[in-house]
Amino acid sequence: MILNSINEPADLKLLSHRQLVELCEELRTFIVDAVNTNGGHLGSNLGIVELTVALHRSLNSPNDIILFDTGHQAYVHKLLTGRIDGFAKLKRKGGISGYPSREESDHDWIENSHASTVLAYAHGLATATQSLNQTEPVDNRRIVAVLGDGSLTGGMAFEGLNNLGHSGSDVTIVLNDNGRSYAPTISLLTDSLIKIRSNPVYMRRQRMLESFTARLPIIGKYSLAGIRASKAAIREALEPQAFFEPLGVRYMGPFDGHNIEELEVALTNADKFDGPVVLHVRTQKGRGFAPAENDHVKAMHDTSPHFLDKEAGSGANPTAPPADANTAPSPTSTSIEPKPDSYTDAFTESLIKLADEHQEIVAITAAMPDSTGLLPFRERFGDRCIDVGIAEQHGVTAAAGMAMGGLRPVMAVYSTFLTRAFDQVNLDVGLHRCPVIFCLDRAGITGSDGPSHNGILDMVLLSKVPGMTIFAPSSYQELQQMLHDAYDITDGPVCIRWPKTSAPSATPDQVGIGVNARKITTGSDVCIIGVGKMAGAATEAAEQLTQHGISATVWDPRAAKPLDPAMLDDAANHGLVVTAEDGLAEGGIGSSIGLRLAGRGPEVHVLGVPTEYITHDSADTILHNLGLDAEGIANTVLQCLNRG
Repeated sequence: MILNSINEPADLKLLSHRQLVELCEELRTFIVDAVNTNGGHLGSNLGIVELTVALHRSLNSPNDIILFDTGHQAYVHKLLTGRIDGFAKLKRKGGISGYPSREESDHDWIENSHASTVLAYAHGLATATQSLNQTEPVDNRRIVAVLGDGSLTGGMAFEGLNNLGHSGSDVTIVLNDNGRSYAPTISLLTDSLIKIRSNPVYMRRQRMLESFTARLPIIGKYSLAGIRASKAAIREALEPQAFFEPLGVRYMGPFDGHNIEELEVALTNADKFDGPVVLHVRTQKGRGFAPAENDHVKAMHDTSPHFLDKEAGSGANPTAPPADANTAPSPTSTSIEPKPDSYTDAFTESLIKLADEHQEIVAITAAMPDSTGLLPFRERFGDRCIDVGIAEQHGVTAAAGMAMGGLRPVMAVYSTFLTRAFDQVNLDVGLHRCPVIFCLDRAGITGSDGPSHNGILDMVLLSKVPGMTIFAPSSYQELQQMLHDAYDITDGPVCIRWPKTSAPSATPDQVGIGVNARKITTGSDVCIIGVGKMAGAATEAAEQLTQHGISATVWDPRAAKPLDPAMLDDAANHGLVVTAEDGLAEGGIGSSIGLRLAGRGPEVHVLGVPTEYITHDSADTILHNLGLDAEGIANTVLQCLNRG
């Protein structure tokens, strides 16, 4: 197998064209197998195989800097930089991260998994390279930023383009376009223009012609204007560089993202121009794998382990020859539904029922309608589901405007991505007391996607927004009740946060109402308060403590803000109070409980996530290591009571 002979990028330069084609097939097969074993990002990596090979054949990494936005498309890059063995435990402890990791390799410069940031990194690195070259020259270093067309919808990407163009930084921007944005009409004339405009020899001759024409007596300036106007008219009609070039960024493309030879020529030519250059590359997400190619929702962007078993059970053919990069996915594939009995499924079901009753409800997503459970809502209500792209900040402030105009916006977003828009939550929504409902999926420890995806900041941050109500459901039915309660709160924003786990089922008597806490058990030795999913762990801990003769009261606060006074009064009657939450301990809900109980008698011990970056592993393993499971809570109680 050719892939086994690739230990570093330089090895690629020894391969023939036939061997490169074979290598690309091996890379796709390897990635499908690795993701099937461990789960991970599939479609984006299948689509970037040839492009990554071309990058490493054209550049000299790590001296040349390759930056990926977002990093989930870096699997091929990792395989070509000597990390094939780590894929046996992809996204698991002892294996490699699902994103670039500076600890893994010198070829990984940044560890980004939040979109639209790479051009800012590139601008900073180019500035540093230019500055150092004045005193300590860096050996012909190139900086190449690879970003998807989806990432280009984020505000930071536009800010990066503006600053790169203004500074004239020598950065090559590879726009990995899978067909949804910035796709000009493909024709023979366009192909000819592409080849001409990306040829430095032609460009030099063009400048010479313009210079000569401008010096012609009398008619010079008119002839020059005519030449430029004619070229501009053709460009405006046929190419999207009219968007980039006013920003000072040269546009080249589009190029076939699955043609290595064509990509290498383009990358070589881009290096001959001064200033930033965009290479527009057309790729097909999920290329070469039939189920991904036929998934019109997200081309199997990410998958759980053992998905091949499910494909075999459905009768799907998992193999397919690579399709043309400009061919649309099959319209016959089915929509991606939330996992049954998940918190996301509970949210989807309840939101649709609520929207049936209240026409003013609209749903907002930041380019993730599938993962946040909004696809069924969109299918039912159409334009009442608003996708703002990868633009969380815009989404939050737009939600404030919608609320001001009489709508009831529900913004569904991952916890880790809402933190990108905290200023807007605080001052655009909170300050105006807009009744926006934020529904945070993947709150708490998510595990395998590493530190960038753990949703551990939301309770610390949102609890500091005046007038914010925070719900943390502990069951499927509680989430549905909380969404109805959130709708009834009209004097300020509401947040409902839930984890990436299955949701326990609760009976009617186990479901609370409003912002009232729910008492689960009554005891005398210790009061355990478990926030959200930690209520289940707290209940199990209480059962374990009975074996040690310890009687425990357990509370599910339900509302992390405001805290129920009845719960606090009851907790104050115990000598020991232990709180547990799957967010940061410092400044979190347990800390708030401690402050409210200060001077009232009990010792308060706060369990939560430490203020550090938590590396990838399974969520259950991480929580166990942090003492945030039943065993850990019980052990904390025993130690505090000196019985451990």
